[in-house]
Amino acid sequence: MKAFFQKYRRFLIVFAAVSTIILWLFYRALQPKPYLPIFQPAMVNFELVDSTLQHVKKYHRIADFRLQNQNGLWVSQKWVVDKIHIADFFFTTCPSICPIMTANMHDLQQAFAADDQIRLLSYSVTPKIDSVAQLKKYALEKGVNDQKWNLLTGDKKEIYKLARQSYLVAKNDGDGGPYDMIHTENFVLVDPLQRIRGFYDGTQAEAMEQLIKDVAILQLEFPQP
Repeated sequence: MKAFFQKYRRFLIVFAAVSTIILWLFYRALQPKPYLPIFQPAMVNFELVDSTLQHVKKYHRIADFRLQNQNGLWVSQKWVVDKIHIADFFFTTCPSICPIMTANMHDLQQAFAADDQIRLLSYSVTPKIDSVAQLKKYALEKGVNDQKWNLLTGDKKEIYKLARQSYLVAKNDGDGGPYDMIHTENFVLVDPLQRIRGFYDGTQAEAMEQLIKDVAILQLEFPQP
């Protein structure tokens, strides 16, 4: 046996190496590719979904919009068409969760600074207070990169509709005043087809780490040309 091994030693080593590679390739081929769910209104907490959509189980998309950014420029869905975007709802005078959310959105801006496929949107839920000038001041304070991240203001009904009927992140409570939109801490991951692919707690570092990982998964599904 020893003589046999010595005679065919090189062959056996090569055979073992090739077999290992083949088995590894088969294992990789049989592993399911990671895939993010496509969220529909019926899958989301009904408190965050407009009553007209709570039964919807397919074909949900982020609606078209047209709002002004921190530079006074009009921004529409064209800015995120064929892009992956991350959105949240905030207001500049928020003393609680918004500063943390903004800091985490800034970290995402840095993480994807060199990736033009990724864009960020922050919608103000108090547009009467958050004028273009106020957003610009806030953007300068928070280090917003105008090419990567738009802070948006405009018609309150349009923003409210986006929160409730598109991004599914706002509770339908309030007294009709300037702060009546009770938004959540959620960041929303949206694919190039304007479908929701994930919700993340915008105040938690662990959730931001998961969001970055999920963006990478989504980029495998939508590779850049």
